[in-house]
Amino acid sequence: MKVVIAGGHGAVARLTGRRLVETGHEVLGVVRDPAHVEDLTADGMGAAVLDLEQARTAEMAALLAGAGCVVFAAGAGPGSGAARKDTVDRGAAVLLADAAVLAGVRAYLLVSSAGVESVRDGAEPDGVDETMLAYLRAKLRAEDEVLARADLDVLVLRPGHLTDDPPTGRVRLRADAVEGSVPRADVAEVLAEVVELVEAGTLPRATVLELVGGEEPVVEAVTAGLGRQD
Repeated sequence: MKVVIAGGHGAVARLTGRRLVETGHEVLGVVRDPAHVEDLTADGMGAAVLDLEQARTAEMAALLAGAGCVVFAAGAGPGSGAARKDTVDRGAAVLLADAAVLAGVRAYLLVSSAGVESVRDGAEPDGVDETMLAYLRAKLRAEDEVLARADLDVLVLRPGHLTDDPPTGRVRLRADAVEGSVPRADVAEVLAEVVELVEAGTLPRATVLELVGGEEPVVEAVTAGLGRQD
């Protein structure tokens, strides 16, 4: 199955892409910087250069032709201000949703963030600086707007604090929030396993799950979290 990853050069994106390539999927990573193309091709992925902040829906939709699933793993990055949090973390996620609908791709996996519910309805949690506040608000708005698309089957994945630790293969994947961290490699394993559900046609219409390290094997956690029964 063809899978398109927006923000294809990010750490989670590259780990996910490599895993999907290993299991026989065709992966296209969308990047803004042409210098990143070589890295993706070395990972076994295809690469397309497109600035998600400037792209038109039709341009993105053209890249999605023939895809069975899209993954939004882009982000403005830690050095960006509030404006780019909105144009990338929200705006680009919505652009991808619009393009997926136009291209006829139903499955949309959105990598969001733990903590977004803390800013719902304009709340300002203690100890959160303005940059993080803008980030959480942008992520929450992206979730709400993407989940509202009736033509998409959406999984919103909210990882806890991301680490570069080796994968454990064991996670906690639930609808209820819990504080914790999770290796990026385990996030990638979860996403790769969800892609298998997409290919099998068993991804639910709209699901929001929180992800941290835990004791349950990834395959079992995904099966339980998404309510699949073999």
